[in-house]
Amino acid sequence: MAQLTRDEVKKQEDFEKEIIPHLDAMYNFALKLTQDPDKAEDLVQDTIVKAFRFFDSYEMGTNPKAWVFRILKNSFINDYRKRSKQPNQVDFDEVSSFYETIRAESTDTSDLEDLMYRELVDDHVSAALEDLPEDFRTVVLLCDIEEFTYEEVATMLDVPIGTIRSRLHRGRNLLKAQLLEYAEKRGFVTD
Repeated sequence: MAQLTRDEVKKQEDFEKEIIPHLDAMYNFALKLTQDPDKAEDLVQDTIVKAFRFFDSYEMGTNPKAWVFRILKNSFINDYRKRSKQPNQVDFDEVSSFYETIRAESTDTSDLEDLMYRELVDDHVSAALEDLPEDFRTVVLLCDIEEFTYEEVATMLDVPIGTIRSRLHRGRNLLKAQLLEYAEKRGFVTD
C-alpha cells in the first residue's frame, strides 16, 4: 500500500475541516430536492466525491458550505436532466406485492381523520414546494429553509443577486397563492 504524500494528507485534513461539518445540511437540502431519502443519500455521496476530487479548486477562507451546495445543486440538475430523457420504469415486484396486500381493514375513524389531516397538511406544503418551477424552488429552499444569504445563493447558482431576490419573491408569492387557496378550502382563512 502506497504512503500518502504530505500534500495528500493536508488535502484530506483540510477537506474534513471545511466540508464534512456541512453533511447534515447537505442531506437536508438533497432530501428536499429529491423527495426520497435513498436518492438524497446518493446525491450527497456523489457530491462528496466530486467535492474531494475538485477540492484543489476550492479557495481556502471562502464559504465552504456555499461551494459544496453549488456542487450538490449542479449534480442534482445534471442527474434530473439525464433521468428526464429516460422512459418511465415500473418495478413489477413492487406492483404485484401491492395488489397482493390490498384488503379491507377497519380503523377508528377519529384516529384516521387525525392522521390523514396531519399528513394532508404536510403533503400539501411539500407538494406546493415541489410544484414550484425549479429555479424558484431552489432559491426558496436555499434562502428560506437552509438560511443562506442572498449573496451565498447568488454565488452557488452563478446568477446576479437581483435575480435571486426576484426568484425568491416570485417563488414565495407562488407558494402563498397555492397555500392560501388550500387554507381557504380548509377553513383556516376567513375574511
